Amino acid sequence: MSAPERQAAASSTETGGLSRKGLSAGTVGLIGAIVIGISCIAPAYTLTAALGPTVSEVGVQVPAIMLVGFIPMLLVAFGYRELNNRMPDSGTSFTWATRAFGPWIGWMAGWGLIAATILVLSNLAGIAVEFLFLLIAQITNIPAIADLAFEPLINVAVCLLFMLGATLVSYRDMQTTQKLQYFLVGFQVLVLVFFAGAAIVATLNGSAFDATPFDISWFDPFAVSSVTALVAGLSLSIFIFWGWDVTLTMNEETRDPDKTPGRAATLTVIIIVALYLLLAVSLIMYAGVGTGEYGLGNEDIQSNVFFALSGPILGPLAFLVSLAVLTSSASSLQSTFVSPARTLLAMGHYGALPPALAKVHPRFFTPGVATIVSAVVASAFYAVMRFISENVLWDTITALGMMICFYYGLTAFACVWYFRRQWFDSARNVFFTLLFPLVGGVILAVLFVRTLIDSMDPGYGSGSNIAGVGLVFVLGVTVILVGVVIMIWQAVRSPAFFRGETLSLDAPPSLRRARRENTPHKEDA
Repeated sequence: MSAPERQAAASSTETGGLSRKGLSAGTVGLIGAIVIGISCIAPAYTLTAALGPTVSEVGVQVPAIMLVGFIPMLLVAFGYRELNNRMPDSGTSFTWATRAFGPWIGWMAGWGLIAATILVLSNLAGIAVEFLFLLIAQITNIPAIADLAFEPLINVAVCLLFMLGATLVSYRDMQTTQKLQYFLVGFQVLVLVFFAGAAIVATLNGSAFDATPFDISWFDPFAVSSVTALVAGLSLSIFIFWGWDVTLTMNEETRDPDKTPGRAATLTVIIIVALYLLLAVSLIMYAGVGTGEYGLGNEDIQSNVFFALSGPILGPLAFLVSLAVLTSSASSLQSTFVSPARTLLAMGHYGALPPALAKVHPRFFTPGVATIVSAVVASAFYAVMRFISENVLWDTITALGMMICFYYGLTAFACVWYFRRQWFDSARNVFFTLLFPLVGGVILAVLFVRTLIDSMDPGYGSGSNIAGVGLVFVLGVTVILVGVVIMIWQAVRSPAFFRGETLSLDAPPSLRRARRENTPHKEDA
């Protein structure tokens, strides 16, 4: 960045406007953003764990539940796209909620994103370790090797190596990330499509375990037996679709930053739902929803459906599925670093967190300090929790649902409120700046409250509790309260952001005047 650009950026920040942070502009195209978005969602890893439990709730209506769960994610994605069109900034939820509601709510929206993504990093690393040893056991035909993943010392050591590798790639330029993800995501998707195709062929030629003829009614959400099942479907969407918003956090590094990230987010969600539906339909056709040896309703295989069915469907090529799930978790581990690192960068840049986080590597143009901080926190959390209590570790991951609903919902409402003066400027605005994000935000708010209430039950999650209150509830509320404490500490230590001096509420006066005068105007990013 030249001296005049640095001066302009500094001036913009001081007056409460948006400003660039020194990231490498124009390095990510539409395809690259979509690939990184798919990687962050980790379809192979996510669906192998989610498909079985969903079948146990709704049977063959899994495709319908996926479509229902897809709706709030798509509605929120539209809101994200509108905000990005107006304010392309790497802070995304943090920046947008600040511009809409002020610094305090904006800070908490940023905290929700950071807490969710950093905590899930540790989970992804742990899953990668398990599938690494599972793959080795499968290839060598020595089942005992898989058990090594559950030895705490071995597990943590290998987990930290995965974390180190992902950190090194994320620390380098975005081109390195894109090149790696093209290979990892491409392999993962090809294997999943091959797996689904093989299941369909086996069903058609009569060699399926429990052949179930395809029925279009599987896609009918009104055929779902109960409201409870529908709620379960919406909750499922939080986990199986979460991660698409990584495409927005790269907006300062994409070509055509006011349009490409939003398009990438929408296309990513659509591609993922199509892939999920293909896999769900093909495996229901092959294995059915019963409780037999390979039935999707069998509790013994529900934690890893793909691994259980890969042998019967693919025979000697079964290892490809395990490799795809390993690739899925490992690639997601690396791409997930993008979101917290860039949100921390933005919060440091605008004075919402210590300025050291705003440092950009002079050679790679990446948020180097923020990336390292994310890695250290995630690694320390996993290592400590893995030795203290595995129940606490997994209950914290379960509590992530609350954090995701929290910051997604806040961002959806930020879209509605930010564009309140333009709701009825056109029919398009009525849908994309009012109705769609409002409905999506309300759904997520209801899920947030529902999860809070349900998680108070001592039997929720692992079944652990403190003074009769479910551990998942305690952990979720604790994560939010830790954010409140850090926010207050930062406000006392460095109050400029909280006074609206570095990132102002709503739009600057020049933009409001331009709107009143009906003249075209584009806010500088």
